[in-house]
Formats: sequence, structure tokens, C-alpha cells
Amino acid sequence: MAIRTAKAEWTGTIMEGAGTVALGSGAYKGAYSFKSRFEEGAGTNPEELIAAAHAGCFSMALSGAITRAGFTPKRIATTANVQLLKQEAGFAITQIELLNESEVPGLDAAKFQELAAGAKAGCPVSKALAAVDIKLNATLKG
Repeated sequence: MAIRTAKAEWTGTIMEGAGTVALGSGAYKGAYSFKSRFEEGAGTNPEELIAAAHAGCFSMALSGAITRAGFTPKRIATTANVQLLKQEAGFAITQIELLNESEVPGLDAAKFQELAAGAKAGCPVSKALAAVDIKLNATLKG
């Protein structure tokens, strides 16, 4: 199986410093800082990258499940909200909410919910983040 990589480099102090993250594929390179992570500053942050990975993984897992069930998905759109909270022992990712809207002709709502729950449980990113409370709100349109 493939090994995927990403790199990060940080220079300076936690508050005044800055860093860059880059995907091994070259598809993305961006800046991050204290402000982009804990406030509303420009740039990305680790939690946003986790959200992107989880949304992408879930969408692909759901597409696979729907296809294996004999249906052809027209559209699968997922947003992942990653919650970072300060706790007594420091910051922690406490919850991830997957918000999905899918269009699948001929698929009934009950079967869709079953497939979505299975995709949430089975996608590799969900498995890697199993220590976090992962909520799913999946809606079948059309």
C-alpha cells in the first residue's frame, strides 16, 4: 500500500512564529501561524487539514458503499467541522461533525442512512480518529 506524506516547518516562537505545510504530492503548500490556528488569522491549520482529509475520505467511502449497493451516486458533498477546544490539559480535538448532502437516484432514505453510517464507521480517517466523537448528519436529496 502507498505511504502518503506531508511536511511542516515552523520557525520562531509559538506566538510570533510561522510555519508552512506541504503535501508530498505537491498539490498544496500553505502557511500557518498561531493566529490561523487559534484565532481568525490568514492561513491554514492542522485541524482544517484534518477536516479536508475526513470529508474526502467519507465522501469516497460513501460513494463506494452506494455503488456496491447497486446505485450510481450523482453527487456526494461533505463538510467536516473539526472542533478544537482548550481544556485543562491543553487543546484537544473534541468533536468532528460530518455534514453530508448526497444525490442518488433510486435510493431510499433508510438504505441511504444505513450506507452513510457504514461509511462513517469504515472510512480510514474515521478509524484513525476514533478517539474523537464523530457525528454524522447525512441528507439524501432528490
